[in-house]
Amino acid sequence: MDRIDQIRAFVATAQTGSFTAAADQMGISNRLTSKYVAELEARLGVRLLQRTTRRVGLTPAGEDLLTRAPALLDDFDAVLSEVTESSKGFSGTLRVSAPITFGEIYVVGMLARFAAAHPAVSIELRLDDKYLDLASEGLDLTFRLGHFDQASLKVRRLGEFRSVLVASPDYLARCGTPTTPEELSNHACIVDTNRRNPRRWMFRKGGSETIAHVTGRFHVNSASAAVALAISGIGLAYVPSFALRGAVKSGDLVALLDEYRSESGPVGAAYLEGRTLPRKVRALIDFALSDIKSLKPLQAL
Repeated sequence: MDRIDQIRAFVATAQTGSFTAAADQMGISNRLTSKYVAELEARLGVRLLQRTTRRVGLTPAGEDLLTRAPALLDDFDAVLSEVTESSKGFSGTLRVSAPITFGEIYVVGMLARFAAAHPAVSIELRLDDKYLDLASEGLDLTFRLGHFDQASLKVRRLGEFRSVLVASPDYLARCGTPTTPEELSNHACIVDTNRRNPRRWMFRKGGSETIAHVTGRFHVNSASAAVALAISGIGLAYVPSFALRGAVKSGDLVALLDEYRSESGPVGAAYLEGRTLPRKVRALIDFALSDIKSLKPLQAL
C-alpha cells in the first residue's frame, strides 16, 4: 500500500498545489504527505515537483505522471469497490461536475434522490460552466449540455434541451410582440455569453433556418440571470427551457415565436474512455436517465 499512498499524495499535491492542502484532502499530516512524495521521487529516480516557498509546481516528469496516475488510482479503487459493493452495496465517493444553472436546477436534486437510495455513497459535486478535465481533476462523471467532441470521453445521452424565447408581459406591452426572428434586431435582448454563439439566435420553420443577430445592454454568463432580467422587463431572453422554472406557466414570462423551432441540444453524462467504469458510476448514469425521463425537467416551462 505504500506505493499507492505515495501516488495518492503526489496526485493530491499536484492538483491542489500545496502539501498542506493535499494533507487536508487526504486526512493525514503535512509531514507525511511530503514524505510520501519524496519516497516516490526516490523510488522513480526523478523529481516530480518543483518546490517554492509559495506553491508546488510540476516538472515535465510530474506532468507526465499526473496524466496517468488518477486513472490508475481510480482503477485500483474500482477493484476494491467492486468487491465491497458485491456484498454490501454501493459505497465510497462519487465525484461529479455539472454546468452551474443546470446543476443548481436539476443535478442537485437528482443526486439527492440517488443518495437517498444509496446511503453509503458520498458525493462531491463541482458546478462550473467550464469543461473540466476529468482525469486531472479526479472526476468520475460530468453532466454536459450541447454537442462536444472530446476523444478521451464517452458520452451517454440522457435527453435533449431546447431554447425558448421569452419576455415579460410588461416588456411586450411597452415594446410590442415580435412575430418573426428578423424583428428581434429591433428589440432589447439579454445576451447569455455561455451560449456557443451568444449574439446569434437560430430559429427554424418549414425547413428553412433564420439567424437573428441580437444586441442588448445586458450581457450575462448565466441562464438564470437572463431569466431574472427578462422577468424584470429588461428585454427578451433566449434560454434553455429548464432555466425558466415555471415562469411561463405562472405568467411571469410569455413564450414567443412558438411556430418556429428553436435551438436544441443533447444532455449527456460523460466519463473517461477506456477506463473500467465502477458499478456506482454506472448506477448513477442509469438513475439519471430514468430520473430525467420521469420528471421531464428539460421541457418544463
